[in-house]
Amino acid sequence: MDRAALDVALELRWECGGWCPAGRAAEDGPVPARYLLRETPSTDPAERTAWNVRDSDATLLLTAGAASPGTELARDTARELGRPVYTWHVTSPADVGSFRRWLQVYRAGTLNVAGPRESESPGVYDAARALLRTLLAGPLPFDS
Repeated sequence: MDRAALDVALELRWECGGWCPAGRAAEDGPVPARYLLRETPSTDPAERTAWNVRDSDATLLLTAGAASPGTELARDTARELGRPVYTWHVTSPADVGSFRRWLQVYRAGTLNVAGPRESESPGVYDAARALLRTLLAGPLPFDS
C-alpha cells in the first residue's frame, strides 16, 4: 500500500517521503532509491508503520478484506496519538467529495497511507493506485 501511495504522489509530482525499515528492507527486496524515505533504526516494519503515523497529520487506511496486522497497527497507533483515520475499501466507489471534506476538516497536509501488503492481498497495489489517483487528482481543498 505504501508503494501505491508513493507512486501516485510521484506521478502527481507531489512532495513525498516517510520512513522505511533499516537497510530499506522490504519483503520483495530493498526499497528503491526513487522513494525518498528515511530509514528507521530497526528492520522491524512495525517501527516504520508507527513512525509514519506519528509524523503525519492523518492516516488513510485502505482495506481489501480482513485487516492485516500492519493495518491494525497503523489504526491503533493513530488512535493512541489522536490522529484522524479515514478507512476505505479499495474496491468501493471513490467518493471524492467526502474524502476531500475529511482532508479539509483535519487540514491533513501530510497524509499517511497504510494498508495490507500485496503478498497479503494480491491485487491490492493496482486497486489502491487507481483509487488514490481518483481521490488525489487536482488541488487539495486547502491548497493555496
